[in-house]
Amino acid sequence: MQRRRFLKSAAVLGTTMAVTPTIVLSNTTTNPFGITKKPRKFTVTNSYDLQTNDQVARLWVPLPLDSSYQKVLKISYDGDFDEAFISNNNEYNTKLLYAKWNKNSKSRKLVVKFDVIMQERTSNLSKATNSTNFSEDVKLFLKGTSHTPVNKTLTDFAANLTKNSKTQLEKAQVIYDWTVDNMYRDESVIGCGVGDATRIIEKKLFGGKCTDVSSVFVALLRNAGIPAREIFGVRVGQSKISNSCGKANDKGFAKITGGQHCRAEFYVDGAGWIPADPADVTKVRKQEKLTNSDKKIKDLRKYFFGNWEMNWLAFNYARDFVLNPKPAQYPLNMLGYPYAEMDEDVVNYYNPKEFGYSYTSQEVL
Repeated sequence: MQRRRFLKSAAVLGTTMAVTPTIVLSNTTTNPFGITKKPRKFTVTNSYDLQTNDQVARLWVPLPLDSSYQKVLKISYDGDFDEAFISNNNEYNTKLLYAKWNKNSKSRKLVVKFDVIMQERTSNLSKATNSTNFSEDVKLFLKGTSHTPVNKTLTDFAANLTKNSKTQLEKAQVIYDWTVDNMYRDESVIGCGVGDATRIIEKKLFGGKCTDVSSVFVALLRNAGIPAREIFGVRVGQSKISNSCGKANDKGFAKITGGQHCRAEFYVDGAGWIPADPADVTKVRKQEKLTNSDKKIKDLRKYFFGNWEMNWLAFNYARDFVLNPKPAQYPLNMLGYPYAEMDEDVVNYYNPKEFGYSYTSQEVL
């Protein structure tokens, strides 16, 4: 018997502005890219068609984060699964959809849809103080993980970088500048990269992709006593900065199956969580064949220290954690991609065709 489950937000029937009071209409722009505060709304559709066999199939799908800059209006899912539910019962409060198919299922299909509205995220850095009296929820992001550890190697490295810095914000700026100057995009890296900060620093392997760049940035911040975290998500629409940062057709439709992208943010008292994206500086520099001396890169590295262009959908900031329900293989490095197991074997989530998934996005223009 085919089973169908749905989750519907009570906000679905409301108007956009009624359910998102923190998203304000404004065309004000203070950046060289023409990015405004005007909200952008997207409908994202994730389709899964997993392999059928004599094994139990289990699938964990990352769902969008609800925050001040990104409001989830609706989530729904439909499929021929034997079990499915939404959960956030894990260390990082990461929202995900879990689905299970029994052995010898004739079909393993699932469609997940969500409507999200967001706007450019901008921080007021002038409000930053030098206090380190952090709340417990912020202190969580001072702790090391397997891929972004707090250890002597990284602590000494960060201390040397920031030895002339007087404030938390100055330290963060120095670490950001070092990351942008020294990390570079390596197109041969699979997916978003592994993000092993210690290996990158110790072996001076500064090439990588977004998770590698963001993880080095985050790890050095934590080792300098600044709370920081990676945020995993996917590009969903056209960027005003560069096609390297997201693209869509003239009707706002985009095929985003390979659009996963890892950003970062750090915490400074007074200013709160501050967005940053050193990885996209390295990507635009590489793909547009620019250098650090080019005006566009100078503008971009300045913009991405305290701002995000929100043509990107945030999922979560979990690292080295255990999914719920617990999988056969754990802990999981990150949940930017869907994760699935056939009995105890992990399905290759870096290969959408082999895995059996595709993502699309439609911007509501």
